[in-house]
Amino acid sequence: MQHEAHAHHDHSAHEGHSGHEHQGHHGHHQADGKVSWATAAKATLHCLTGCAIGEVLGMVIGTALGWGNVQTMILAIVLAFFFGYALTLRGILAAGVDFRTAFKVALAADTLSIAVMEIIDNGVIALWPGAMDAHLSAPLFWIVLAIALAAAFVITTPVNKWMIGRGKGHAVVHQYHH
Repeated sequence: MQHEAHAHHDHSAHEGHSGHEHQGHHGHHQADGKVSWATAAKATLHCLTGCAIGEVLGMVIGTALGWGNVQTMILAIVLAFFFGYALTLRGILAAGVDFRTAFKVALAADTLSIAVMEIIDNGVIALWPGAMDAHLSAPLFWIVLAIALAAAFVITTPVNKWMIGRGKGHAVVHQYHH
């Protein structure tokens, strides 16, 4: 990984950031590995945003094309990963990091988080009676999707807390977000 962007950065401009724990190289965790729930929730919300965009877009496209449930779910999952990675890439590339390095950082930061989120999200939708057959115009579709995304957020936040506390996940990305 390239740490030059972080090493040459003037940290004095960040002294007033509330909610950021600027300790150690990654900023998101303290030297003893403790991470605040707020930090973990912010990382999870970032991931959830990309996942939700991909999920909804995949379901809209699959439904519009008349695809079956399995094909639509696969498309939604692929797009959830795509948009999850894309949001992370956008921030890293904006910091002047080359695409190859930014892509590796995004994969390292988001893969486990997105995977857990997708398992929970799609599991809730698949197991909820009638949800897989609900049309986009049905309130059931949107209610179950909201519950599924909320469940994914609640279950993925501790995963991100654990990863960030070990210098993984969004702790890797933070060095580029200045």
